[in-house]
Amino acid sequence: MDQSRLQELRRAFAANAAQHDLEARFPSVNIDRLREAGLLGLTAPRQYGGGSASLRDVCLVLGTLAEGCASTTLILAMQLFKLAALNRSPLWPEHVRAAVSAAAVNQGALINALRVEPELGSPTRGGLPATTIRRAAQGGWLLTGHKIFSTGAPGLRWMDVWARTDEEPGRVGHVLVAAESPGIRIIETWNHIGMRATCSHDVLFTDVAVDDHHVAVRPLEEWRDADWLQPAWNAAGMSAIYTGIARAARDWTIDFLRHRVPSALGAPLATLPRAQEKIGEIEMLLAANTRLIDSIAADVDNGSVPPPEETALLKAMAVENAVRAVELAASLAGNHAHARANAIERYIRDVRSGRVQAPQADAAHLAAGRKILLATGT
Repeated sequence: MDQSRLQELRRAFAANAAQHDLEARFPSVNIDRLREAGLLGLTAPRQYGGGSASLRDVCLVLGTLAEGCASTTLILAMQLFKLAALNRSPLWPEHVRAAVSAAAVNQGALINALRVEPELGSPTRGGLPATTIRRAAQGGWLLTGHKIFSTGAPGLRWMDVWARTDEEPGRVGHVLVAAESPGIRIIETWNHIGMRATCSHDVLFTDVAVDDHHVAVRPLEEWRDADWLQPAWNAAGMSAIYTGIARAARDWTIDFLRHRVPSALGAPLATLPRAQEKIGEIEMLLAANTRLIDSIAADVDNGSVPPPEETALLKAMAVENAVRAVELAASLAGNHAHARANAIERYIRDVRSGRVQAPQADAAHLAAGRKILLATGT
């Protein structure tokens, strides 16, 4: 991706981010810009017209664009992660991979995974989905269920739904559904503190017809460690987004400190040692995150994938660093940081969303601690 074009997109996103956030409105104009720039097919294989982008390149794009509009960038991240995962999975027929990828490249068609449910919560914490598929009398399957926190729901062309069969014992897996299929209803429930323009609404499925080629199910235990790359992509990509938000908060604060001249001081706040020290602390946190993201991405791109327990810990650390960096920036701006007229107020809200996106810190700590304490032969 050309850096000048990327910066142009960042500025365009920043110009309308406040309005999208205020209205909790799907950022259609930004998605159109991503399509025109060829970014919605960035991780699709070259054979389908995509960019076959490396994880390092994806993180660069996500980190830069998150400085402009984090909500738009989160929708893009889900698109890029899912396209990459779909095309490395042997479960999907070639014509399915080709159709989804080509639609993303040529039309900007969005795809995302819908996994979370009201009762289940996130599948990463275990448990079976209540969303089910059952055999239809006329062939194929019928999908019924309720998903929540469905990022980008109004703009999706494809929904990759985590569901189980109604058999005993049941199988679980992916059901790839065209969003315009009869029986799908989006309920506009998303009214969160941060990432408001992701429009991560509820989606209801009622007897939605799905053909055999769009269903990939198997016993639950066979999904364990089925895709070692996905946790690393998620960790690096999510870390890049929240670090991008923190960079935007830093830049806003630097500008504020340079131009704010209290009458009692008679000089810009930037001249105060306390301000200089805190900006230095922010730089420490951002530098650590940059190295962390680059390290994960380099390992993945070089074929040395870190274990999921490690990438979960690194994602949790990067998010905490980003949150702390924004908190420090806000402390330097005082009341100004809490005024909706100032972009940093949005950064304060958006960056905290990283804590509730899987894997969450407590789950990452538990998995790592369990692995160490219950290891045999040590």
